[in-house]
Amino acid sequence: MKYHLVSGGCGFVGRNMVKRLYNTTEDTIIFIDNLSVGTHPSTWLDAPWRKKEGVMEVYGEDERLIFLHQDFRHFLRNVIDVPNFVRDNYAPDFERFSDVFHFAAIVGGRATIEGDPMKVALDLSIDAEFFYWVTRQKPDRVLYPSSSAAYPIDLQTEGDAIALAETDINFKKMGEPDMTYGWSKLTGEYLAKIAAEHYDLSVTCIRPFSGYGEDQDLTYPIPAIAARIARREDPVEVWGTGRQGRDFVHIDDVIDCILYAMDRVKDGSAINIGRGELLSFIEIIETLCDIEGYNPQIKQLLDKPVGVFSRYSNMDYVNNELGWTASISVREGMGRVLAAQKKAQGIG
Repeated sequence: MKYHLVSGGCGFVGRNMVKRLYNTTEDTIIFIDNLSVGTHPSTWLDAPWRKKEGVMEVYGEDERLIFLHQDFRHFLRNVIDVPNFVRDNYAPDFERFSDVFHFAAIVGGRATIEGDPMKVALDLSIDAEFFYWVTRQKPDRVLYPSSSAAYPIDLQTEGDAIALAETDINFKKMGEPDMTYGWSKLTGEYLAKIAAEHYDLSVTCIRPFSGYGEDQDLTYPIPAIAARIARREDPVEVWGTGRQGRDFVHIDDVIDCILYAMDRVKDGSAINIGRGELLSFIEIIETLCDIEGYNPQIKQLLDKPVGVFSRYSNMDYVNNELGWTASISVREGMGRVLAAQKKAQGIG
């Protein structure tokens, strides 16, 4: 049996990865989260609770889901001898992790990125300790999620917006990424390359664009907008002018691409995950309203933070060279989010 580790396993991307691994493999998944942002697994795991011992909770009839409620950095600092630690405390016959998915991070919507940039900068600490740890533990494969925020902001302006290609980040000719979040993710990419090149590790690095999904919390724009439309508000509020655009990709496609890429990208280089389609928030509102069947006014909230004007991916390398393409259309994905919000609000 294989053992996988998912840090930040109760956050948006982490919990979707935990569920995917549990539903599609017979492996054991150990996932860690301090629940500062993530939600307790009892609220989203479709598997029965089995037992609790200290910080550990075990789920599933087969007990393949092991949740550790603690700060990931505490785990990294204290679990030096991983095989013996896990064997003694959680699972027999364990030698080393097969896949390690590192989603632990200080995350949030635009209000967090711009409102508390030094808090977000703690990601530098988390990632540095993580990469030091994996170079000692030597798992079979490592996934490091960077971000589209790592791209230079001067390529994302209203007058000079381009589809961002992987080659637009060059460590020998740097542009300025998006605040402390972008800087931390860019630094993580550099560490990923070093881990692969100097320590002979298989490392896959991804740059997801604007991921969204049915279980994303309301601090993010898509579920927040969908919640307003589920209530059939009129007007519907949008931060900024609403003309700012993003590349929206459903979480199921993000997980698909991660697992696909880990078989093919092992040298620490980064790939985009998106649809390669630029859509404004006004266009998203119009799509959701069309699905819902009403036509409200749009109220612009010009005092709200909005970030860069335009951010979308060039997917040529991933589509043509790696052979992966997103399968969930924006309309289908938005419809799923709207349905989830209506269900959450008890709207028929």
